[in-house]
Amino acid sequence: MTEFVRVEREAGLLTLCLSRPDKKNALTRAMYSAMSEALLAADADSSVRAVLLTGGAECFTSGNDVADFLQAPPTSLDSPVFAFMRALFELKKPIVAAVAGPAVGIGTTLLLHCDLVYVSRDAKLKMPFVSLGLCPEFGSSLILPRLLGHAKAAELLLLGEAFTGAQAAEWGIANAALEDGPATLAKAREMALRFSQLPPSAVEVSKRLMQAPGREELRRVIIEEGELFGQRLRTPEAIEALSAFMQRRKADFSKFG
Repeated sequence: MTEFVRVEREAGLLTLCLSRPDKKNALTRAMYSAMSEALLAADADSSVRAVLLTGGAECFTSGNDVADFLQAPPTSLDSPVFAFMRALFELKKPIVAAVAGPAVGIGTTLLLHCDLVYVSRDAKLKMPFVSLGLCPEFGSSLILPRLLGHAKAAELLLLGEAFTGAQAAEWGIANAALEDGPATLAKAREMALRFSQLPPSAVEVSKRLMQAPGREELRRVIIEEGELFGQRLRTPEAIEALSAFMQRRKADFSKFG
């Protein structure tokens, strides 16, 4: 485990709280591993009725810690980031997300696999994969065009345009947009605790039935995206983009054609 992921239990609710505020909850390999272990343990624990994932009242996550990512990029689908994706994708119990502040990259795409999502109105969500020389991940290239239509999905995935929590709720990515971070956390916790009062097997079966249509197609897309993402990390475009990010300069793609 890692001190940057707090695990709390209360009345059948397992809360995973990202806790690295000085780095805007940027995700490291250790954090992915800690979350994967907690999700797998939650699924095997009959006392856990639901999982709440949050980054606190001010920041969800700024995405991958680029320095950590460059030091040991994912080289296979067994890498910590992909193991976390699998654990979340396969989770049988309901998962609720509370999002305030920045939600970048996987901080946005993971929401597409949560059962309930609550955001602060001024949350800023963004998927800047292409601008980093990469490609969409975690099934976003399949889910977002179907949810929003190709044109809107292209703005978000190809151009990497940011959007607010209010827009996320309007577009169906989130259940509701709340006034601020504390209100978002309170609402998400309230809704997550409701699962403790419901018959657990009925919840599990109902979630499985809701996910069943198209699930194998989505699984294949997640694997394909993961393989391409790993390949793209080694391309000159990605190396230039990520180096520019680390050096706080504008990337120069003029030499690529």
